Formats: sequence, C-alpha cells, structure tokens
Amino acid sequence: MSDPAVPRPPKKIHGARLPHLLRVRSDRIPMNGGTAKAAMTFRAGAPVVVSEPGLLIGADVGGTGIKAVLADPDGTVHARIARPTAAEGSPYATLVHVLDTLAGEALDAGQPLSGIGAAVPGIVDRHTGTVVRATNLDWHELELTHRLRHRYAVPVTVDHDARAAADAEWAARAAVGEQVEDAAFVPIGTGIAAALRIGGRTVTGARCAAGEFGHVVVVAGGEPCTCGGHGCLEAYASASAIGRRYERAGGRRLPDAAVVAQSISSDPVAARVWVEAVDALARGLVGLIALSDPELVVIGGGLSSAGAVLLNPLRSRVAAQLPWRRPPRIEQSLTGPEAGQLGALLLAGARRTPEPVVRSLRV
Repeated sequence: MSDPAVPRPPKKIHGARLPHLLRVRSDRIPMNGGTAKAAMTFRAGAPVVVSEPGLLIGADVGGTGIKAVLADPDGTVHARIARPTAAEGSPYATLVHVLDTLAGEALDAGQPLSGIGAAVPGIVDRHTGTVVRATNLDWHELELTHRLRHRYAVPVTVDHDARAAADAEWAARAAVGEQVEDAAFVPIGTGIAAALRIGGRTVTGARCAAGEFGHVVVVAGGEPCTCGGHGCLEAYASASAIGRRYERAGGRRLPDAAVVAQSISSDPVAARVWVEAVDALARGLVGLIALSDPELVVIGGGLSSAGAVLLNPLRSRVAAQLPWRRPPRIEQSLTGPEAGQLGALLLAGARRTPEPVVRSLRV
C-alpha cells in the first residue's frame, strides 16, 4: 500500500517525537482490563514512576469519519475528536493526526498515555494487528499495530470494528441486567458488518474474516460493490448506498441516509429506495438467523438512528421469510453511534466503558 507522509505531531508537543515523550512499561499495562500497579513516563530521558496506569485512546476508524476518545481506565472521558477520514490526505494520515492530538491532550494533562485501541473495518487479524484488507480505506496488509506501537511506544490492540462495537454493546446490556449468550450485532454505516456471539463467545473465523456480512449476495447479478462483486448487501442497504441510490434515482443530495428514511411518507423516490434497502437487509438477516440461531439481533451504526422506521418493517419482512420458526428479537443498539469508540477503549485496556446513553424505550 502506498502511504503518504505521516503528519508531524501537533505543535503543543513542541516538535519532539512522541515516543520520546510518552512511554510506558508494557509489562505493567493491562491489556484485558487488569489492574496496573505503575506506569512509566519519560521526559527528556528522565523516567518518573506514577501510581496510575495513565490514559487510553479508543479510535473508531470508518470509511467516512474517524472518531476517537481519550479516557482513563475507569471510563472518565477527557477529550473527544472526530475528523473526516480523508481530511489529512489519506485514512492513515488522518488517524495519526487524531491520535497525535489526543496524545497531546494527555501530555498537557500531565498523564502518561498507556494504551491505544483501534476498531477498523475489513479483514483484521487481531493476533498480529494487521489489517489484511479494508476496501473502504484502501488498506492492504497494513501492519497497523506495529506502526502505532513504534510511533507512540505504548501497547496497541487492533480489531474488527464490528467485533469491538459488539463488545461495547454486550457490556452496556450487561450493565442494565441483560446477559446475552447468542446474538448478532449488525452495524450499518459506510459499510455493513456483523459480529456473531455464540455460546457467549465471539466468532472470529479461521482467518479472522468472520462477520463480512455486507458482502453476502442478496441480489444475483445486482449492483457493483466496492469489494469487486455484484449484488452485495452493502451495495443496497448501507448508509452510503442508500444515499447514493436515492440521488441516482432522481432525489436530491442529502447529508445523511437517515434523511431518506424521514422522507419516505412524502417522497416516492425515497420510499422506493428505502423499501429496497430494508428488503435487502431482511434477506441477509434471514440467512444469518438460519445459520447461527441468535436470540437477539442488534442493529447499530449510524443508520440505526432511523429507529422504528427501519426496525418495524425489518421485523415484519424477516418474520415473513421465517414461517417455520419464531424470529429472534431485533432491537436498536443501546450504545448507538459511539459503540465503535467504546469498544476501542475496551481494546485499549479500559476496565469499563464510559456510561452509554442507554435508551429507556426500545423501538
């Protein structure tokens, strides 16, 4: 993958290279929610032992935008930042800009940075931290964990965005007393994915490629997809596809696919595109349900904000195609569009996520 020059750290770091300023002892930093006894931070070569494990960064890398949060291990948020994915010329350059900015915030607060978690779309090998392929980012065999560890000198964990977001969703549901053993989390944004939980364990697959739900073919010989195939679910039901298909069918340019949902009662073009999207999503879910038998399907990502306009017809269409069994519950995500960031914080080593805005009324 060709990679443009990485931006320099922000001016607040006084031009010094981040790894010389922010260092921790990786053997003392919890990778899975444990308790750290101490962390090390270096300034001008002088080590100082501090009693707290330091701050964590959770970054949600999407095809449209990159969102990140700086928090302590107990979930207290110190700073947030969001940037368009291509704002700095390339997705990787934008990610580095976002991380540099939050690392600078940690430095200004006088606290060490002790871990980074990144939730990334595509095929992600969590064991090596390599993004094998992320079509929407044009990343191929990108050793992301290695690069970020070298730059920031802290533990880094990279995983698939849907799996990370799902972990945050299950944690949020556990916090309100709901234990989920068999479920599917389906985030719908620029792309579509699915994180499967079977018997309380997340399914990753033989090559860490489980969950590429958006590339299930739902229309034989249908519209082209960014993956190179045709008729993929993502080409019909992702937020980006809905907006693109609406505009191509004669509708006006809209800032958000959810606006298409809000227009279906007054705009025939919006109504047609929306029905086609819901039909495609239902066909995909029927196959997923038949294969994995979840008790719950959670719809997340930006499109989940459409609420009942999406969920009610989706439930009806799924039930109609499963006459031989009772369909699972289909619900809106409790963690909403922040799920990716919250999951990335868990990857970074947070003991719990910041308290999500849990919806009191599920549609």
